[in-house]
Amino acid sequence: MKKLMVAASALMVLAAANVQADEGQKTYQAACFACHGTGAAGAPKLGDKAAWKSRIAQGMGKLNDHAIKGFKGKTGFMPAKGGRADLSDDVVKAAVQYMVDQSK
Repeated sequence: MKKLMVAASALMVLAAANVQADEGQKTYQAACFACHGTGAAGAPKLGDKAAWKSRIAQGMGKLNDHAIKGFKGKTGFMPAKGGRADLSDDVVKAAVQYMVDQSK
């Protein structure tokens, strides 16, 4: 019984991760692609490992904070929530995680 509960718990964690990844990809396509797909406003492009390396090294906390609150750097700027105030913090975090996962 205990093994069954552990297996069920593991499946629930995997399912939640898949939902988050799907949400992150959908949000990226709907709200983030305009800049992170083209490099507009100095945004690091999705999949550009060199551009993302130093950003990823700062940690997810910093990346999420910049994405949610906005950030102005030496080479560009990130408007708060990509200019989409209607997005929840959790949805923005899912999109950031998706971009990081695609850019490692």
